[in-house]
Amino acid sequence: MPRYEYRCRACGDTFEVQRPMREANVKASCPAGHDDTVKLLSTIAVGGGSSGGSGAMPGPPAGGGCCGGACGC
Repeated sequence: MPRYEYRCRACGDTFEVQRPMREANVKASCPAGHDDTVKLLSTIAVGGGSSGGSGAMPGPPAGGGCCGGACGC
């Protein structure tokens, strides 16, 4: 079951709620009882699915500088 992260506008607390995806847009009250909350945008990392590899994420590109050496810096 997915977890959704919320922030309370009244007290500033950040909290998580575990609920089914079908209830993703339902308002959540903060643990202190306030109803003025906003759902935060969360990011997740999904790995695997590469063809013929070990499933490991590739390392940083070779080279140096601020952009991997493509600009010659």
